[in-house]
Order: sequence, then structure tokens, then C-alpha cells
Amino acid sequence: MIGKILEYIITGIIVLSVIFILYNYVSDTSFRISVNNFFSKFTNKKSDEEDDKSQKINLKLLLIIPLIVLIIYGVFNSFYTVKESHVGVVTLFGKASRVEEAGLHFKIPFIENVRILDVSTHGQSIGYEIKDSTQTYGNNENPMMITSDFNFVNVDFYMEYRINDPIAFLYNSEDAELILTNEAMSSIRGIISDYSVDDVMTTAKGEIQQKIRDSITEKLKNRNIGIQLINVLIQDVEPPTQEVFDAFKSVETAKQKADTSINNATRYRNEQLPKAEAEADKIKQEAEAKKASRIAEAEGQVARFEKMYAEYKNYPLITKKRLFYETMEDLLPNLKVIITDGNTQNVLIPERTGGVFDE
Repeated sequence: MIGKILEYIITGIIVLSVIFILYNYVSDTSFRISVNNFFSKFTNKKSDEEDDKSQKINLKLLLIIPLIVLIIYGVFNSFYTVKESHVGVVTLFGKASRVEEAGLHFKIPFIENVRILDVSTHGQSIGYEIKDSTQTYGNNENPMMITSDFNFVNVDFYMEYRINDPIAFLYNSEDAELILTNEAMSSIRGIISDYSVDDVMTTAKGEIQQKIRDSITEKLKNRNIGIQLINVLIQDVEPPTQEVFDAFKSVETAKQKADTSINNATRYRNEQLPKAEAEADKIKQEAEAKKASRIAEAEGQVARFEKMYAEYKNYPLITKKRLFYETMEDLLPNLKVIITDGNTQNVLIPERTGGVFDE
């Protein structure tokens, strides 16, 4: 409103300046008479000479005062301040000429104009709007969407974005933020329709967010409207009715129990597997030790046999008797000897004393 008033004032000053220049430099008397008659309406009737002088004075005053106001306004309008996280887009005769960062800057009055833009991160909700920390469906955009298995689901999103090209934001589209909202809704509905309702409500939220982010980013790049998407988050996913919500809640509870059972089984496996591996290593080591012992024992027996065989080749009879006596020494102490003649009913069991049988 104030800007419009200033425009009217400046326009009036310019018109008066043109009238003053024409009055003083145009030789056409009819134009001067018309101007004098116009300004005579605002002055008292006097003699022609006094009236002519008075009209000239009034015309000069009428021009000088607005000129002073115009100069003062031009001086104060030549400087402007850009706040932090803002930029100023300077236009010369309506065409963008430069972008100024935060700080105090100068512009040519009446020729250059400045539009200040907030380039910090902005947030926009899709499917709900926040009022006193409560969410109300349907006040922003319709959150109901259809999935690949032809179910309906209410999905709320929160989108973060910033202006990365102020000139493109102002002049490449009529309403860049409206385009962002429309492109976001298009991407969200298209990607949600590729997933089943179970995936949307449970396991595929992260994947859906990533695909939506990539889709919107690509569309904004093609549109070139000066907006950069920072993030897209799924705030809430709910079935359209309470009955469906209860059913999905039961499914979710069952899945959580299944995950708990799987986690418990995994923990038990992780606890028991090291014990089993340690026991297997122990058995393997004992088997290796027994194997080495048996091999050593067998090698010793082979060496003893080869030594004995060498002696047998030299002295076969003596070696046979020696082997016989050594074998008897090993066997007889553990035998119970019964002596009979085969015809009697009496059995004589000799007593053993010191390894020798006594009758």
C-alpha cells in the first residue's frame, strides 16, 4: 500500500516537472494561458499583472517543494539492507541485473528495484497441516493414495527445500513453490502406486522416501525454477478406516514377534556356535595327538621287528626259542593251569608261588 502511494506521488511530481518545463520553454501562449487558468482556480482573483506574477510564483513553489521531497526520497531510497540468510535481487528497468548477499548496499533510485528473498531452509507439509501441534487431515492436500494392490492408505509427508537460484525463482515461473508442490504430489502418488500397502506401512518407507527425493530432484532440475529439494520424510502412514487400521496393527505385531523370535534364535546360535567350534577343535586336537602317538608306536614296533628279524636271520633257532619263552612269560602268569590224566575224577590244581606251579 505504501509503495503504491509513493508511486502516485512520484508520478505526480514527474507530471508537474513536465508542465513547468513546457511552461517556461514553450512559446505557445495558449498553453501558458491554459496553465494559468488551471492554477487560478486555486488562487484569489487579482489584477492581470499581479495574477500573472502570483501564478508563476505558485507554479514554482508547486514544483520546488515536490522536487525537494523527491530528492530526499531518492537519497533514502538509494540504500537498502539485506538480512542474514536472505538475498536481494536487483532489477534495472525490470530486468534482473545482479544478486546481493547480506549487508548494506546501494542502488540507483527510481531506476533499480530490489526484491528480498529468504534463502534459508523452508518446510512444507503434504497431507496435513500443523495447527497448535495437532495434525488435521485434508486441510492441505488429500493424503489418501492408492497402492499397487489397489488398497487406499493415508500418507503424510514433510518436505524441506531452499531457494538456490533467486533469479530463476522469480522469473522462470509465476509461482515456483506451487510448481514444487504439484511436482511433489505427482512423484509421491506415482511411487506409492508401485508398492503394496504392506510395504508402504512397514518395510519400504526408507526406499520410498529415497525414490521420491530422486524423482522430485530430477523434475526440479528440468523445470529450472530455482528451488533445491533438501529432504522428504514420511511423517505418518495410516489405513483409511479403523477396522483396516486394527488389522494392520495385528499384522505389524505379528511381524514384530517374528522378528523377536528370529533375533532370539540368532543370539542363541551366536552363543552356541563358538562352544561347538571349540569342542570340535578339542576333539580334532585329541585325534591328532592320538594319531601321532599311534604312528610313533607303530614306527617303534616296526623298528623293533626289523631289528629282531635281523637277529633271526643270523640265529634262527635261538631267536625262535627266545621268542617262545618271552611269549610264555607274558601268557602263563594270567592262566589257570589244570592238570589231569584224562581218566580220573580228581583234578589237581597246582598252587602258584612266585610264578612257579607247586604240586
